[in-house]
Amino acid sequence: MNEMADWESPLSWDARVAMTAVTELAATGRTEIPVYDISLSARIGTRPFLLDGAPLFIAEGIFAAELVQACQQAGVLADALALHRPRTVTFARRLVRDLAEHRKPPMVLVRRGLRLWREDASVLGRQCELGCRPTTAAALQRRARLLVTAASRKPV
Repeated sequence: MNEMADWESPLSWDARVAMTAVTELAATGRTEIPVYDISLSARIGTRPFLLDGAPLFIAEGIFAAELVQACQQAGVLADALALHRPRTVTFARRLVRDLAEHRKPPMVLVRRGLRLWREDASVLGRQCELGCRPTTAAALQRRARLLVTAASRKPV
């Protein structure tokens, strides 16, 4: 029996490649990002990602915290935030998305979602240990607007 990939495990991605993409994006405004087919539990290619002149970008996802220290050392970190929302909201949003995208059979998604619901506090705790500050969705949106406004100002 094939074991299903654990996409919430840092072992399922390549931090070195991710860091290369972040620094390349910060330096050039362009990088290649992976494309995954979650239903196949596989990486199926890459695609270009362009900033199109944006003054900054937000690297997000469950593993973003894994790169906080390296991004800080590379001088490409404006802030490190971890979204903290009620875990039942996260469970419901994840399940609706995964069902709509037919990522896995429904019972697999429910079982996985319940496991992640139970682990939610430890995930946030780890992100904070790695240098992120917990924040709400509303506060995150305000912070993002402030960062974009500050980054887009031209010196007088």
